[in-house]
Amino acid sequence: MIDREVVTGLLLDTESSLSLAELSHCCGVHAELIVEMVGEGILDPLDDDPLCRHFPGSSLPRANRALRLRWDLGINLAGVALVLELMDEIQHLRARLALLEPRE
Repeated sequence: MIDREVVTGLLLDTESSLSLAELSHCCGVHAELIVEMVGEGILDPLDDDPLCRHFPGSSLPRANRALRLRWDLGINLAGVALVLELMDEIQHLRARLALLEPRE
């Protein structure tokens, strides 16, 4: 008999949004930690109502990246915010550099 593993996932596009509860569930953390990430500027909710927060689909990979930095490297959330900001800047600069490089 072949042992098969069933994998489930969540497919998000640019127009998808997640509630605070959905985002915290997908990340495997309490909602309070997601709220702390908002406070540090790591995540940007789509709305200003703290009782009914929704996040763009792009928040899921960003939140997971932040959590990996926190857990793997022991960085506090303020440090995670700085690291992510620097990573975003590097990505932006690399994209600009790619536009400037001559094509062969």
